Amino acid sequence: MSQRSRTVLLLNGPNLNMLGTRQPEVYGPATLADVVELAERTADELGLTLVARQTNHEGEMLDWIHAARGTVDAIVVNPGGWTHTSVALRDALVIPEVPIVEVHISNVAAREDFRHHSYVSPIASAVIAGCGVSGYGYALRRVAELLDTQ
Repeated sequence: MSQRSRTVLLLNGPNLNMLGTRQPEVYGPATLADVVELAERTADELGLTLVARQTNHEGEMLDWIHAARGTVDAIVVNPGGWTHTSVALRDALVIPEVPIVEVHISNVAAREDFRHHSYVSPIASAVIAGCGVSGYGYALRRVAELLDTQ
């Protein structure tokens, strides 16, 4: 591995900008700003550089993933609803050829049937679900472990 800082792209998909407001009984009281702060703190602790982004526009997410090729060492992604619907997102995530960790705040397996299928999970190095926003910290710790073994 090169001497440059290890960079992780943190991507949050649709509706995650509404954390803290949207269904707090499912997603908890934390906001997206709280998630990013936790992720930045964890990344710093692990010696990782974090680039955090959120969008409600799938094409924008795909463009960010395409641009990540050759510039990031791993991707942590909470695809939101695109998890269950987007082959395009799945296809884009293999383009950077880096470890992918999929994160879900809620336990998607305990929710509606349509949430039980993920297009991302089969290409992910790890899937973390049902741990609340703490799952983002766990995801970054797993990324650091994966990068340490490369």
